[in-house]
Amino acid sequence: MAEGKAPIVVMKRYELKYLLSHEQTEFLKERLKGHMEPDAYGETQIASLYYDTPDYRLVRASIEKPAFKEKMRLRSYGLATDSSPVYLELKRKTDGIVYKRRVQTTVPLVQKFFGGDGNICGGGQINNEIVYFRDYYKKLVPACLIIYDRTAYFEPGGDLRLTIDERPRYRTEALDLTTNMDGTLLLPGGYTILEIKVQQAMPLWLTAILSEGKMYKNSFSKYGEAYKRQLAGAFTQERAG
Repeated sequence: MAEGKAPIVVMKRYELKYLLSHEQTEFLKERLKGHMEPDAYGETQIASLYYDTPDYRLVRASIEKPAFKEKMRLRSYGLATDSSPVYLELKRKTDGIVYKRRVQTTVPLVQKFFGGDGNICGGGQINNEIVYFRDYYKKLVPACLIIYDRTAYFEPGGDLRLTIDERPRYRTEALDLTTNMDGTLLLPGGYTILEIKVQQAMPLWLTAILSEGKMYKNSFSKYGEAYKRQLAGAFTQERAG
């Protein structure tokens, strides 16, 4: 399978996460005015289908908070169709720095790829890394679907990006980006996930806002939380049986 003209993206940056109450979220949105602007897409529904081994090797390793961890997911912006663009992402984190390789593709091509059908983006270094990841873990299957409503902000003229994810939810059945955007809520009502993405140091003005709003870093993982809630118990019972 080849997709030689598909857009390819390589990212390297720091990503910091925070859990915010409704009040903190509103405080942050107000204080961002004059510093950052919402991007052109406004609020976007995002669905990320995480691939894992049948014994959940990747998420179990991630939960242990190692110095190095990696994951693979297929992301759509809104409900996908068989012909709409989706994005296969290989994401690695080491020493606090996130490295992401991302290629544009389609759902049928990804299904063929995980069935063992060749390349994902027509060759090159990024293709080789993604193929190696698939072949190293031998069998990767859809494990969990994470869905949320995201508002993204950017700093005009800078590299700072900030996202606020509302109503994060998950499901472990109907693992299909083309079905619907329903799922079980991961957080109490009104809570959101803030992610700050920057290539260099965080600006002082943002540090001051976080301090004033009593917002503290949190290593919250959407897939990891879903696994601990539902999949871990099922996996343990299966092994015991």
